[in-house]
Amino acid sequence: MQIQIPDKAKYIIETIQAAGFEAYVVGGCVRDSILGRPPEDWDITTSARPEQVKQLFRRTIDTGIQHGTVTVMLDKEGFEVTTYRVDGKYEDSRHPKEVTFTPNLEEDLKRRDFTINAMAYNETEGLIDIFGGLKDIEAKLIRCVGNPEERFGEDALRIMRAIRFSAQMGYEIHEDTEAAIRKLAPTLQKISAERIQVELTKLLVSPHPDTLREAYDMGVTKVILPEFDAMMETPQKHKHHKYNVGEHTLHALMEIGPDKNLRYAMLLHDIGKPATLTVDEDGITHFYGHPAVGEEMARKILRRLRFDNDTVAVVTRLVRYHDYGNDVIPDLRIVRRAVNKIGEDIFPLLFPVKRADILAQSDYLRTEKLENLELWKKLYQEMLEKKQCVSLKTLAVTGRDLIDTGMKPGRELGEMLQQLLELVLEHPEQNTREQLLEKVKELSADKD
Repeated sequence: MQIQIPDKAKYIIETIQAAGFEAYVVGGCVRDSILGRPPEDWDITTSARPEQVKQLFRRTIDTGIQHGTVTVMLDKEGFEVTTYRVDGKYEDSRHPKEVTFTPNLEEDLKRRDFTINAMAYNETEGLIDIFGGLKDIEAKLIRCVGNPEERFGEDALRIMRAIRFSAQMGYEIHEDTEAAIRKLAPTLQKISAERIQVELTKLLVSPHPDTLREAYDMGVTKVILPEFDAMMETPQKHKHHKYNVGEHTLHALMEIGPDKNLRYAMLLHDIGKPATLTVDEDGITHFYGHPAVGEEMARKILRRLRFDNDTVAVVTRLVRYHDYGNDVIPDLRIVRRAVNKIGEDIFPLLFPVKRADILAQSDYLRTEKLENLELWKKLYQEMLEKKQCVSLKTLAVTGRDLIDTGMKPGRELGEMLQQLLELVLEHPEQNTREQLLEKVKELSADKD
């Protein structure tokens, strides 16, 4: 087994070795190299203590020196170098109470989360694989190093990481590791929302976002996203659907590209259905008003997960409008008004959302639904090509133009601009400065 270590990382290892210490690249970079993927970072582990590492290099940063980590800077590029360590008792399901440095590589690898992340390598000794990481890569298994209950007890976020790695790599979770997840899933309550968000997002944008099903089965979503459990338990007895709400959501996730906002929109597009479920006398389920209810629920969930304002704004509007116009045969005027209502930034994102939603439904009228969606797209493109105005931003006159005609700033000016926008939404050919200023004169005269 030979791994191509970048020159700078190799220089750090050789410098540490020349001083009489051990040093290896370790963890994810070894795993990714074996898999033929370009590693994001090259982390180095060493028998040298932090102060000894600092003496060997001209520029270092104490990024986590209390836990043995020093960042070595080479030409503005940083490499984390961490001393072999043994973690003390964990009291908060995240941080060890104390860290003890050790000269023994095996002791350091023993504390790592999964076997595939517990391999080390240098060019002198080759691959150090004490816990069978290579074998688990070949078997496509996510398996804890040592006792899984101890590993998850040390940091409960490792539960999410196990599921996320499974989703990213398409690997199964080893039965002992899965049993520990089921038992310790409630301990995720101790983990901050920010850390949960990072792992959930990586899972969702992975090639297998439907791994969320396993997270549900193991009791993980019950802790981090209980609203998803409600979807998994909400039936859809209707000719347009063949799955319950949760399964429909999982299938829809698989039908959309790996963009964060789009995947969260699909995850949450039907989040309002359990709260709006009604069943008629024929046993048919209905979810009247679920997009508006879902928008508010999605906002609360995204805020709870500490998402930024831009993400919240985009995802909640996609949830609100994911059903908009589905039962309408559009023309250019209808499309202009839809773009005006929904927003120029959001409207094109609705096409992949709607398509994924349709493909996760039953076959009933699927061809017709997709054809109608294509018509919406075609007319939207035509609207763009003709540069038709759909907002005040592209109106041929501005507030300054109206002030120049003698209007005073204030509510009346805003209302006039809105009237002009209404005019060009109906008659786009009238979006010229001359015609609109003439219209201002007419409207002002009518008021007089």
